[in-house]
Amino acid sequence: MADGSSIEWTEATWNPTTGCDRVSAGCDNCYALALAKRLKAMGATKYQTDGNPSTSGPGFGIAVHQDALALPYRWRQPRLVFVNSMSDLFHAKVPIGFIRDVFAVIADTPQHTYQMLTKRSLRLRRFADRLSWPPNLWMGVSVEDESQLYRVDHLREVPAAVRFISAEPLLGPLNGLSLSGIGWVITGGESGPRARPCDTAWVRGIRDACTDLDVPFFHKQWGGIRPKSLGRELDGRTHDGMPTRRSLAVNVR
Repeated sequence: MADGSSIEWTEATWNPTTGCDRVSAGCDNCYALALAKRLKAMGATKYQTDGNPSTSGPGFGIAVHQDALALPYRWRQPRLVFVNSMSDLFHAKVPIGFIRDVFAVIADTPQHTYQMLTKRSLRLRRFADRLSWPPNLWMGVSVEDESQLYRVDHLREVPAAVRFISAEPLLGPLNGLSLSGIGWVITGGESGPRARPCDTAWVRGIRDACTDLDVPFFHKQWGGIRPKSLGRELDGRTHDGMPTRRSLAVNVR
């Protein structure tokens, strides 16, 4: 949990749960797992990263943190808050009751705007009608290649104020992507020593689709071993699109 973030499209992170495990190719070089291992080595006791039975594959143990629910109340100034940079709130091992608790905190702190991502879009869709959706919550899905476009279809059934796509790490073109009902798109290449390449044409295709439908587009990075050295420019400029009030109005179901 951090007041301040190195993630370009947010301002703070909030982790009421920690832990996750692999569900698709986008997870293979998970930065959260690598960071959890470092934090555990530094003495952080809440990260269980070795042979933990709460994961079904490579990953680190799922845990809910009741004490973390108080954190947003302590932030006096409004913030963009990325929820669960170290987890997935819709993981099967996170109880629906705790998801409701997180949503209640979001609703009770309307001065902040919350951004939440999941790869578990089916569980998101199944729970959507069992949750009260605050107007200050943006809900997104991660989509790394065409095989995961079904997540966007699930997302369209969710009554979030903003529905968004994070195509990071982008591992292939998103041919066939429909932006109907989508209010924001983020792209980014993978970072780290095992980073897989991100083709300019893949990002350009997504940008052009966003431009055609006036959907805000944000390109975070090109990735690589040292992602900042490659910068963020696409065709000679940075792309920093974010949702606006008009976006909110057209995307509420």
